[in-house]
Amino acid sequence: MNALVLGLQEIEKTQLWLVGGKGLNLGECSKIQGLQVPDGFCVTTAGFQKAVGQNETYHELLDRLAMLKTEDRDQIGEISRKIRQTIVELEIPAEVVKAVTHYLSQFGHEHAYAVRSSATAEDLPHASFAGQQDTYLNIIGIDAILQHISKCWASLFTDRAVIYRMQNGFDHRQVYLAVVVQKMVFPQASGIMFTADPITSSRKMLSIDASFGLGEALVSGLVTADSYKVCNGEIIDKTIGTKKWAIYGRKEGGTETTQVDPEQQMSQTLTEEQIIQLARIGRQIEAYFGQPQDIEWCLADDTFYIVQSRPITTLYPIPEANDQDNHVYLSVGHQQMMTDPIKPLGLSFYLLVTSAPMRKAGGRLFVDIAPRLATSAGREALLNTLASDPLIIGALKTIIERDFIKLLPNDQTAPIPAKSNTDMPAAFENDPTIVSELIQQSEASIEALKQNIQTKSGAELFDFILEDIQELRRLLFNPQSTAVFMAAMNASAWINEHMNEWLGEKNAADTLSQSVPNNITSEMGLALLHVADVIRPYPEIIDYLQHAKEDHFLDELVQFEGGQETRDAIDDYLSKYGMRCAGEIDITRTRWSEKPLTLVPLILGNIKNLEPNAGKRKFEQGRQEALAKEQELLERLKQLPDGEQKATEIKRMIDLVRNFIGYREYPKYGMISRYFVYKQAMLKEAERLVEAGVIHDIEDIYYLTFEELHDAVRTRILDDPGCVVEQQAKLATRRIISKRKDEYKRYEKLTPPRVITSDGEIITGEYNRENMPANAILGLPVSTGVIEGRARVILNMENADLEVGDILVTSFTDPGWTPLFVSIRGLVTEVGGLMTHGAVIAREYGLPAVVGVENATKLIKDGQRIRVHGTEGYIEILS
Repeated sequence: MNALVLGLQEIEKTQLWLVGGKGLNLGECSKIQGLQVPDGFCVTTAGFQKAVGQNETYHELLDRLAMLKTEDRDQIGEISRKIRQTIVELEIPAEVVKAVTHYLSQFGHEHAYAVRSSATAEDLPHASFAGQQDTYLNIIGIDAILQHISKCWASLFTDRAVIYRMQNGFDHRQVYLAVVVQKMVFPQASGIMFTADPITSSRKMLSIDASFGLGEALVSGLVTADSYKVCNGEIIDKTIGTKKWAIYGRKEGGTETTQVDPEQQMSQTLTEEQIIQLARIGRQIEAYFGQPQDIEWCLADDTFYIVQSRPITTLYPIPEANDQDNHVYLSVGHQQMMTDPIKPLGLSFYLLVTSAPMRKAGGRLFVDIAPRLATSAGREALLNTLASDPLIIGALKTIIERDFIKLLPNDQTAPIPAKSNTDMPAAFENDPTIVSELIQQSEASIEALKQNIQTKSGAELFDFILEDIQELRRLLFNPQSTAVFMAAMNASAWINEHMNEWLGEKNAADTLSQSVPNNITSEMGLALLHVADVIRPYPEIIDYLQHAKEDHFLDELVQFEGGQETRDAIDDYLSKYGMRCAGEIDITRTRWSEKPLTLVPLILGNIKNLEPNAGKRKFEQGRQEALAKEQELLERLKQLPDGEQKATEIKRMIDLVRNFIGYREYPKYGMISRYFVYKQAMLKEAERLVEAGVIHDIEDIYYLTFEELHDAVRTRILDDPGCVVEQQAKLATRRIISKRKDEYKRYEKLTPPRVITSDGEIITGEYNRENMPANAILGLPVSTGVIEGRARVILNMENADLEVGDILVTSFTDPGWTPLFVSIRGLVTEVGGLMTHGAVIAREYGLPAVVGVENATKLIKDGQRIRVHGTEGYIEILS
């Protein structure tokens, strides 16, 4: 039977569900040599469960609470209040009273104690639950201590604790409360210490906040504490706060707030020696737990006491490295316009395809750019390549200025001259057929893959996929293919630079890029307009689709007039674009062919918002605007000195853009097409693994790497289910899958940085605010024009409810979001660059767009009226 009370030093590492997070961590701290932890004990969850165990009212109220959602705030508040009242009024079981009395007799009844809540779902590596339950200080006497133990139990159901559990997916019935009772320390100073900087996330920078008296003054915001920064054992920064108030314990029990003597208010709370000593203690605790810690401390009689230590759960993980050298990592998600975490199978596929030095962290990929920063030429090339993203450029310049990555000893410091944008291979100038040939090569290769993969199964399938990935790499990194869209991108940059210089016109290439040929992604959005046109004449089908809830809705279409035509139109669309979806670089994401229902709201929105033949009109309108802009520029240039020569140069560049910029989208389409063929084949193997009992669900394979899945298929022993080795392998696979699912849930809550160092420091750049309105929200201008409209803040494409004239505000838009672009007037995203997919399509559709807007989905509220300045790169909130 579980103990009702345990001394702190009796607590074992495995007893989280008995003593809660605070109790477990204090128990561990009490075992660290040389560390001072106030004496105490823990009333375990067994005591709590014994108290509430048979109480019918408590369990009835819990049942009612379990049926509520986070938005039911009033009901949550009422039921939670009744549960707290029920718990406080319960009689504490006699066995618990006896055990508490026994431990108090060891430490002394006459002492004052701190009584602290310790929930089983708090101070965990992935969820801190900090401040969710109550703490009571300076409690004197057995009766008062028992009374406050009941109050701590009740605080498990404060409104904020209940809502926090709901938001984090914790079952109220599976969370219990222990209570830590410790001898009270009456400090002259106290505070909080983070062993990693909470602002920059640097693991080398330790941060200490300190104020007079008890720490509650600091935690409650009553005072502005001193702030000390310590790096490598040295104090590198100090800020002395104005500490007007302090909280102290009263002799008769409880606490009181007193005013600090005016002469002392601006004095430094800790001496230099004390700061260094405390920092050493912090590093000792961090080393013991093996991860950065959030530590509560107090200073009494020149001795530091630790009253709590918990993991810092908000830090972004550092990408793994095989050495102790300095590294700088660049987010792949910010380049690919997909910052969500990727499941292990998706990560491993991406790593098989790329040749860049990738590292994993927080379910995302990062490129290690340290080797490029180690040479002058590498730095120059990197800064030129990323020049369009001020947030990344600013971060890299900071890193270079700090000399974080040192230049190689034999580095040639003279930078390599940038290649001229006009220095293009002559073969591309007047030969747009090269794009058609590249597309035909890719399509023929994919058709061959579809035929050949049908004969493969088991381990042979995975060997075949590995071989075919080499064909994917050949196509993806074909120098001829890269040269085509690089010629267009460089020509686009040349046009913008020279039109600004010669004519004072910004971003002229944006209009010139509208309705170009061979853009598979923009064609995808227009093709869905055609599907809407097929359905438009049939009101019965429109009504049916409005109520469709299951993916087999396609099978029932034929019973309606126009049903076969509708089915054919959707099937045709899926045959060409069904391998796409939001977040498509993750092979595990559900494709439109797997869940056609995803497209239904988009189709219905097109029917509602747009007229028949909108696709053809939209494309032709963009083409005419591009032609008109071309003629306008040529005519204006001819009026300048050397005008004919300038016009000839610009015409050549315009042709390069219009012939080749559309192909910018095709290589990824080819990659995603292959991904879907691989995925369909692997899912068949997953079905066999389910049948063999290796995994529970087909989608469990998403939480295995490609190599692990290959091994699982290779070692499957179907004819000997009693084999011990096989049973052990199955259990090991299931444990891995379960662990990875938990990790993925944690990763979903993280926000990946654009740039992070091997110290864990997140470094950011800034946009230039010169000549910007005071309240402007800044970003990167990627598609010219100014537009006003209603902001629609949408985080999930499936929840899109757009009307004509709306401005889409979201975290990121990869090609899977493109079907939404046909019915919006502007675009704002948190992630993106000048040549990322969303920017390319925005320009082609003529949508003013600003990307790279930090926290756009929080700063802009759904339904607000905003103005997007796509030429200058900022947003104004109008109402």
